[in-house]
Amino acid sequence: MKKFIALIGFVALIGLTNVYCQDKPSSGELINKSWAAHGKRDIEATFKSTQQLIDLYKDEADKQEAGLKALPKAKHEIEEVQALNDVATAYFIQAESYMRQDKPAEAKKIFKLIISQYPFAQAWDPRGWFWSIKLASEQSIKKMETGSIEVEQKKKVSQLPTKIVLYDPGSEEVVDYEKYGEFKNVGTKDYKYSVKDQEGLMAAVGEGIYPNTSAVRWDPEFKKAQKEKRLDGDLWDFSHSPDLEAAFLKWATASEPQGVRLFYTALSLEKSGLIKHALKCYYAIVAHYPGSYGWTYWHTPWYVGQAAIAKINFILRNNPQIGYRLEGADIRIINGYDNEVANDIAIVNPGKFVKVSLLDKFNLTSRSGPSDIVERSGNGRVYTVKYEGGDWQLMVSGKPYIIKGMNYSPTKVGQSPDEGTLTSWMEDDFNHNAKADGPYDAYLDTDPKKTPVGDFKLMRDAGVNTIRLYHHPHKVVKEVLRDMYKAYGIRVIMGDFLGKYALGSGAAWNPGTDYNNEEQKKNMIESVKQMVNEYKDEPFILFWLLGNENVYGYACNADTEPDAFFKFANEVAKIIKSIDPNHPVAICSGDILFMDKFGKDAPDIDIFGTNAYRGDYGFGRLWRGAREEAGKPVFITEFGCPSYAEGKTTQEAEEAQAAYHKASWEDIEENMAFKSGTGNAIGGVVFEWLDEWWKAYEPAIHDTKGLWAGPFPDGFMHEEWLGLCGQGNGKDSPFLRHLRKAYYTYQRLWK
Repeated sequence: MKKFIALIGFVALIGLTNVYCQDKPSSGELINKSWAAHGKRDIEATFKSTQQLIDLYKDEADKQEAGLKALPKAKHEIEEVQALNDVATAYFIQAESYMRQDKPAEAKKIFKLIISQYPFAQAWDPRGWFWSIKLASEQSIKKMETGSIEVEQKKKVSQLPTKIVLYDPGSEEVVDYEKYGEFKNVGTKDYKYSVKDQEGLMAAVGEGIYPNTSAVRWDPEFKKAQKEKRLDGDLWDFSHSPDLEAAFLKWATASEPQGVRLFYTALSLEKSGLIKHALKCYYAIVAHYPGSYGWTYWHTPWYVGQAAIAKINFILRNNPQIGYRLEGADIRIINGYDNEVANDIAIVNPGKFVKVSLLDKFNLTSRSGPSDIVERSGNGRVYTVKYEGGDWQLMVSGKPYIIKGMNYSPTKVGQSPDEGTLTSWMEDDFNHNAKADGPYDAYLDTDPKKTPVGDFKLMRDAGVNTIRLYHHPHKVVKEVLRDMYKAYGIRVIMGDFLGKYALGSGAAWNPGTDYNNEEQKKNMIESVKQMVNEYKDEPFILFWLLGNENVYGYACNADTEPDAFFKFANEVAKIIKSIDPNHPVAICSGDILFMDKFGKDAPDIDIFGTNAYRGDYGFGRLWRGAREEAGKPVFITEFGCPSYAEGKTTQEAEEAQAAYHKASWEDIEENMAFKSGTGNAIGGVVFEWLDEWWKAYEPAIHDTKGLWAGPFPDGFMHEEWLGLCGQGNGKDSPFLRHLRKAYYTYQRLWK
């Protein structure tokens, strides 16, 4: 009997254990509860949730930390150590709570624990990236010890880039591929370049370029660099290294897929000034590996062949002395608008290099002018038109209007939406003179008298004619916008987030807005109706904008339910037009993700807008893809580049930012109506006017850590440095303006 009772007890224990395991909350659930409690300043709930998480997952977190040798970089790699990330974040929240309670000793103890025990842990930012908890802890300690918002910046000494000296530059500057093989099935999914004379092609292309990639190992500089250990280290750290020779040698001999390998080999050559060799390297991708792809930080496919064509066109456009154009080249990826690659079908035309004179180049910069209008959106003062040739224009009072736009949200240093301290720039009046601070009282750092100039005037002087803003969550002061339009000629693209960040839907941040939920849809429709009814008769309104890259899915399910999202957006567009037929409706999407679904599901939206950060050579095939899939005019709702780059001086970083913006705008302009591009671009909106210091967690510090890997001067997005204007050391915020080189770039381009 005792044995039987013991057996029953053992079985019962197993049952209880299984129930416990099934009911054990995930670390993700607990960290969400912890952040929510911390945000509400509920100290008891904060420590209860964080300590529960630590008790349940600390052992697993310690094992994951011990298994790492460096900070994980790719998003999917970071997510593989979730226990580590969440445990360190739980400790961090506890330390921050102690700071709020004015208990610095307790806070420091935990911050130091994070720094010593969890240096590779990263916290998820709901805006879409991870940040280093170790660095944030170091900053918090510094803030407690100094009481200063200033960060001691190391003086940057730029390392001079090493130049590449080619051992074998190849026998041809522009390779005639038809001499060495045959292009088969051009313009179809069965395209292939068949090599017939391998030795001849190798001799023509030179070292580092397929099929002559192995020649680099015979380069004396390769052996020398190996001996000097300049090729040691992670391959991706060479992508933006100033040691261009080492980068070239490293990438040319890398084990990455050939398309990716060739792209970064070409990038090193391009930076070194070996433009013609770079062109050959980029074209080798188009000829041999047109459907190749890599993966972004977000683990979305990056189509290398399309990027290579964009690079070639950018180089030839900016180096007319080369005397060639690439004619007919195009790589269309059928099913290329989702995050899968297994269903991709590449339709390839490698094109051909054609000689052109400078006069020919001038004649190619434009097509014939306006023809018959075949389509028009609306009958009001603002509308879009499509011409017989397929070109689009935005019209205001019968005249073409190019959006020379700015994302304008001047934020006082120290404020943050994460802490509930962000106020409305239209109502901010910190000097108590009954005027909005940024628009009217901003002054230049070059003026010792601090004479008020104001952002509105500075923007007008740069050629800005439009700003983009949202009617929520902060109050819109009509009088400020009326004066901006009347005195400075600047119009407004007015937006509703349409459930992004759970705004307008009534949903909780987690899991966020559900575009299949009828109650939430009803709430969003009411939000949009309120916006349109309140502002439709204002003369400053240019048009309406729905969403903000909702397809990326943070705090909403548009990434998993794109059809539901776009169909709902289309329904909302029809409601807007029933209230206000006088202004077009646009959408703000995320690059080209699900653009084919937008074209199918949202025929009543007049303009395709998208946030796109693609690099310093423009937007590539975005325009052509939008023409094929959406059939609408297009504008870039966000694009930009940081003015900070690791390893570069302040001047060099500002020059890189300015070059990025120049190339972006020139690409937009090239694709406007009756130019040589696609003809569907109607402008763009720069991101952004002024640095926002809260983007990387600590709003009182101008943070320099890279938030995510991307096509920027040092390979990382420094989101606190995107402004065309800086705020100096932050002491004179929100008034001081440092105009960066990119500001003057737009002054030249737009005026």
